[in-house]
Amino acid sequence: MHRFANPARFMRLSGVVLPWLAALTALLLVAGLVLGFRAPPDYQQGDTVRIMFIHVPSAWMAMFCYSARAAARAGALIWRHPLAEIAAQQTAPLGAGFTAICLITGSLWGAPMWGTWWVWDARLTSVLVLFFLYLGYIALVHAFDDPVRGIRAASVLALVGWINVPIIKFSVDWWNTLHQPASVMRLGGPSIDPSILTPLLVMAVAFTLLFLVLLVIRMRAALLERKIQALRQLEAEAAGGDYRFATPEVSA
Repeated sequence: MHRFANPARFMRLSGVVLPWLAALTALLLVAGLVLGFRAPPDYQQGDTVRIMFIHVPSAWMAMFCYSARAAARAGALIWRHPLAEIAAQQTAPLGAGFTAICLITGSLWGAPMWGTWWVWDARLTSVLVLFFLYLGYIALVHAFDDPVRGIRAASVLALVGWINVPIIKFSVDWWNTLHQPASVMRLGGPSIDPSILTPLLVMAVAFTLLFLVLLVIRMRAALLERKIQALRQLEAEAAGGDYRFATPEVSA
């Protein structure tokens, strides 16, 4: 994988793959939404069950993004992977966005089903903690004048905070919560009717591809920004050198 870590090679490959990946993402998002609206209403929840097609994939992505960010942080710390640091930093805002969508849609779903917008049960509380972990990581990266110190502090938070991911996953099994147990990723197979399961899985794949598209775009932008900063620094150093060289002649 290290041969793909070269920024120039990454820019070339991502430039070729990105348009196709974006087109496939848009196609799956449209297909998932159409299938979701055509799915029959639930016998208990009615049409409000359609919120599932946004809420559940965003919840999966909230945990996936944090795991991906922790892996990128480990790669940056252990193997000094050239792009791992950029990937970790650019994943954090995306994960925070998916977590926010999860919390908002969960409240919209919970209000008619539970009769309240929010309850402090294990699943909701641990997801809220995940959201704060994302925000804390973003804040720590920019909290120090020395970027290296900020990155190190954020790395510790990212790796230690990963323990919250399995807590979110198994909270419905370990504690009594209003959330139902796992109905898709379970040993006995999915317990959801195919008319609901199919659009749910399509949306899950679409959200995953959406994350990849946005991550590649953000990484490309970060690399271009660093290149521009490096060019400006070279220009400033060159201008400063010329000025210092020319100063005696001007003074004379």
